Amino acid sequence: MAKQLGIPPRRCRAWLELLEGLGLLERQDKAYAITAATQTAILDTHSAESWALLAQEARAAYPAGDDLTRHLGHPGSVWDALGRDRRDHYTHMSEDADWARRFTQMLYEYHQPLAEELVDTLDLAGVKRLMDLGGGSGVISMAFLRRYPGMEAVVVDVATVSAAGRAIASKIDMGGRITYHPGDFLVDELPSGFDLILESDVGIHNVDLFRKLRGCLNPGGRLVIVDNLEQEGVPTPFAWLRQAFLSSLADPDARIPSAAGVKEALREAEYELVAQRTLEGGVLIEARR
Repeated sequence: MAKQLGIPPRRCRAWLELLEGLGLLERQDKAYAITAATQTAILDTHSAESWALLAQEARAAYPAGDDLTRHLGHPGSVWDALGRDRRDHYTHMSEDADWARRFTQMLYEYHQPLAEELVDTLDLAGVKRLMDLGGGSGVISMAFLRRYPGMEAVVVDVATVSAAGRAIASKIDMGGRITYHPGDFLVDELPSGFDLILESDVGIHNVDLFRKLRGCLNPGGRLVIVDNLEQEGVPTPFAWLRQAFLSSLADPDARIPSAAGVKEALREAEYELVAQRTLEGGVLIEARR
C-alpha cells in the first residue's frame, strides 16, 4: 500500500493507524477497509474529484493560519503580515477554465440537498421564467424545472462557470429549457422579463444589485435570496462561524451578513418583503417587486 500511494513505509503505517484511530478505517486481518461512517460521510457525499478540489481549497486557505498566535492581533490582513499573497477567488475562477469546471461540478454535488429543500419550500406555480443569479451549474434551476414542466430557466454566471454548467446540463435531459448567460452580473447588462430571480449562496446583498435585479423582474415578480445570514435570537451554525473567522483573517471587519441588513437593503431598493424562513441550507428571504 505504501508503494502504491508513494508514501515511505513507516510513515504510511503511522498514517493508516491514525485513520483507524479516527474511525475512518478498520483492520481486517492484514488489510484495512473503510468503515460505515467513511462510506456515509465521505464516499457517498462527493466524488473523488470534488474531494480533491475541496482539499486544494483548504490548502489554499491554510497559510493564513501559519503561526497564528503571533499574528491574530494584527490590525489588517494576516496574509499581509505573513508576506503571503491571497488568491482572489473570482479572478482564479474567471481565468482557469479547468478549475472552474471542477469547482462547478463540486457545487453541483454539494447543492443537491439545498435544491431539493428549495423545491419543497417555494411554490413556483405560475412562474414561467426563472433567473438563477450566480447559479453555477444550474443545480437548483434543474430541480425546479423537474417540478414545473412549463418553466424555463436562465443561469447567470461568469463565462468559465457558464461553460461548465452547460456541459453538466448537456448530460441531463432538460428539453432545452435551461440556458446559460455568461457575464459579471455586477457590471454587465442582464436579461429581463423574469417572474422570479433566485440568488442562492452568492453573498452579495447590496442596494445597487437589488435595484438592478428589480429592472429584470416582471411587475409583481419575486426576488428570493438564500444565504448564510445571522438572525437575531437564532444560534449561528458552526460552519458559518468557521467561514467568518477565515474571512476575518484577510479582512478584520468581515462578518456574517444579517437577515435584518438584507431586508433593509431590499426595502431601500423598493421591494415589498413577503417572507423569511430558516432552512437547513441557509436563511430564505422572499421579496416582491
